[in-house]
Formats: sequence, C-alpha cells, structure tokens
Amino acid sequence: MTQDYLDLARLYVDYAHAVDSGNWDLWPAFFIDQCSYRLQPRENFERGLPLATLSFESRGMLEDRVYGIRETLFHDPYYQRHVVGLPLVHRVEDDGTIHSEANYAVFRTKLSEPSTVFNVGRYIDTVVRTDAGLKFASRLVVYDSELIPNSIIYPI
Repeated sequence: MTQDYLDLARLYVDYAHAVDSGNWDLWPAFFIDQCSYRLQPRENFERGLPLATLSFESRGMLEDRVYGIRETLFHDPYYQRHVVGLPLVHRVEDDGTIHSEANYAVFRTKLSEPSTVFNVGRYIDTVVRTDAGLKFASRLVVYDSELIPNSIIYPI
C-alpha cells in the first residue's frame, strides 16, 4: 500500500515536471489510450453542468492538441510552473483503480513580465496500473475562478 501511494505521488510529480518542461510529447504518455482529460470551471462542476473549457476523450485527441500547440496555435510564449499538493486517495477498487485528487496552482511567466498566478484548482483523477506503470484513465481539472486570463494553450 505504501509503495502504491509513492507511485501515485510520483505520477503527480512527473506529470507536473513534464508539462512545465515544454516538451509536449511527454504529456499524452501519462494517459491510457481510452482516456478523458477535461478542464472545467468549478461552478459548472458543482452544479452538475457538463460544459467544459477543454474536453479530450482519447490519447489521440491529446496528441492532436500537442500538434496544435506546436504547429497551429499562435500566442505570446510563456512558461508555466505547477505546484501540486500530495494526492488524497478517496478509494481503491478491487482491480487496483485509484480514485484520487490533489490541489494545484499554476504560475505563468511571460517574457519580460513578472510571474503571476494563472490557474488554481484541483485534479480529480482515475488512475490505473498498466505494464508501463500508473497512468491516468481520466483527469478532470476543476479550476476555481470563473475567468481565465486570455486562453488555455498548454495543459494544466
């Protein structure tokens, strides 16, 4: 059980490191093929409303987003830095599926500007064990603010 928790914490740390590195090819590898990644405002989540800012329903869609970040989206470049709390495990199913969550804060730094708080919220995750280690089956990113400055380009 202790090793499982350490593996889960490592998944969260490795994910944050990958999305902060700017090497976008790393991002989809944290998910199984039939995965879900959604970014949703807290208000919609708490009211049970399905509308999400971003919604991807497979690893292929995540790979398409990586292509978009590199090749088609034009924006002012910036760096981001994730600070992620330790995961809270809600339950573990008999097959080993982990239901967990963790708080996060993302800071953004645009070139020649001071760093600012960009996005704050929590991850609500379903994690499964694969031959390659723990992977996200679903990641729901629930952000606290009703407003997003500019737009979401990079994964949260």
